[in-house]
Amino acid sequence: MEAFLVSTGVVALGEMGDKTQLLALLLAARFKRPLPIVLGIFVATLVNHACAAAVGGWIARSLGPDVLRWGIGLSFLAMAAWMMVPDKLDDEEEGAGRYGVFATTVVAFFLAEMGDKTQIATVALAARYAEMWWVVAGTTLGMMLANVPAVFLGDRVARRVPMQLVHGIAALIFVVLGMLTLFNVGSLFGN
Repeated sequence: MEAFLVSTGVVALGEMGDKTQLLALLLAARFKRPLPIVLGIFVATLVNHACAAAVGGWIARSLGPDVLRWGIGLSFLAMAAWMMVPDKLDDEEEGAGRYGVFATTVVAFFLAEMGDKTQIATVALAARYAEMWWVVAGTTLGMMLANVPAVFLGDRVARRVPMQLVHGIAALIFVVLGMLTLFNVGSLFGN
């Protein structure tokens, strides 16, 4: 359960102000059809994060425990620094409506997540926690928690939420995870 809760929290906070959240705002403004956009985000995230978690699980099985611990710990610290870098939506990620709202959203979100902070975080979390499917469920829920309101409420929410604070909290969580991993502390919640 720890893997699920940590994954949900980290991704929900890390996604605030991220390019995929900006993409959700753009798609909502362009198509004005929230249900196929939300379903597209869900499908793209689930597939992308399942692949990322599989990579994380493979890394965990392939490396020795000491190398893995240092790699994951340093990855979490690097993610903390990366969280403080603001995202901007790339022009080529806007996508065309030619394939329908759902398909456009799936393709755009899947591609936007490639190499994104939340995808890299999913790899690291799956390497850290043995419960790969709890990580995927948590990161997918975190993505939905951040993006569904963006689809329905649009930029009204984005203008009121201080993104620097949200990114700072996400960075702090990654620092804590990194330090706990480097110092070989087994569980955040004492399980």
